[in-house]
Amino acid sequence: MTTAQLIGQDPGWIIAVKGLLVFAVCVLLTLMAVWGERRIVARMQMRLGPNRVGPFGLVQALADGVKLALKEDLIPAAADKIVFIIAPIISATTCFMSFAVIPVTGKVSLFGHETVMQMTDLPVGVLYVLAIASVGVYGIVLAGWSSGSTYPLLGGLRSSAQVISYEVAMGLSLVAVFIYSGSMSTSDIVAAQSKWWFAVVLFPSFVIYSISMVGETNRAPFDLAEAEGELVGGFHTEYSSLKFALFFLAEYVNIVAVSALATTLFLGGYHALPGLTFTETWLGGWFTLFWFFAKVLFFFFIFVWLRGTLPRLRYDQFMKFGWKVLIPVSLFWIMVVATMRVLSLRGASRVTVLICASAVVAIVLLVNMAYESSKKKISKASQRGPEIPAPFAVPALPNSREEV
Repeated sequence: MTTAQLIGQDPGWIIAVKGLLVFAVCVLLTLMAVWGERRIVARMQMRLGPNRVGPFGLVQALADGVKLALKEDLIPAAADKIVFIIAPIISATTCFMSFAVIPVTGKVSLFGHETVMQMTDLPVGVLYVLAIASVGVYGIVLAGWSSGSTYPLLGGLRSSAQVISYEVAMGLSLVAVFIYSGSMSTSDIVAAQSKWWFAVVLFPSFVIYSISMVGETNRAPFDLAEAEGELVGGFHTEYSSLKFALFFLAEYVNIVAVSALATTLFLGGYHALPGLTFTETWLGGWFTLFWFFAKVLFFFFIFVWLRGTLPRLRYDQFMKFGWKVLIPVSLFWIMVVATMRVLSLRGASRVTVLICASAVVAIVLLVNMAYESSKKKISKASQRGPEIPAPFAVPALPNSREEV
């Protein structure tokens, strides 16, 4: 029985239980993610991190949340009050909706009913996730506009430009996955990775998506919408109490959502590591939940690692990287993947496909080397500048070539 047929047989109370579990797990993961991020960054910076509230500081995030909820809720006099209140609600609700199409486990038994831990299986499930992510950014844009202040407005505008540039790259990186799997359904994409994960077969797409998802979630080094150094706090500068907590919740749930999508599309979803597939039947199939969240936590560690090591980019560098690097590379890679896929479907041998792929890689490397060498020559020529004779005698500088 297919995934769609299993989900179609779910009664209403099973669907309600799944939705409640998704909400509870996301909130719990947010609390643990805040604690984990602070502890990991602290270890990177040779500090201890939170270690007072609860064992190993595990309850610190919950204590901070309670303290934040008890703070005074302020609304600026110049703000558009209705939009100001709606904006964090949009961000907080849309981030949970992406999990509706994410297959978390294989076939399991839930209260005696055979099902899968996935709420629905849409034929265009991946496009649904991208659409929901785009709607979620409206919360950030509206929050910046409705605050009636300059810095939040600049943060909202940055976020809108960021989404336009990096969602294009993210969408293009997924085209190769659609070509190889032959479907946009998340369950079909997971099934297509039974032999080889797409992170191996489509490694450039995996890299482009990984970079784009960091920009999509406004995380360092791409957190330009809330750059504290130049925008105070960005789009949420004027927010406090529970409204600020909703933005905080949305950020971490979005991290989990894009990590879950990356796991589904490139790391085989809930499938075990190669050689350990026999563990998928343990606990009646529930052990696949462990593999899924282990991969999600791997991506979360990458997020924290980037935040603890890389400095924030300038905005012009950020936009240039999106439009002039990620998008052209994505378009070129789509043509390469389509060509190799056609060759393989027409019966071409693996040797032929590998030779074509190697030739493409060699051409790209040669073009890149030629471009870098020409850029170095131009930079040297610009630094040297035209030699204009001085109108009067100039002594040679110490340690200069003329003195030597």
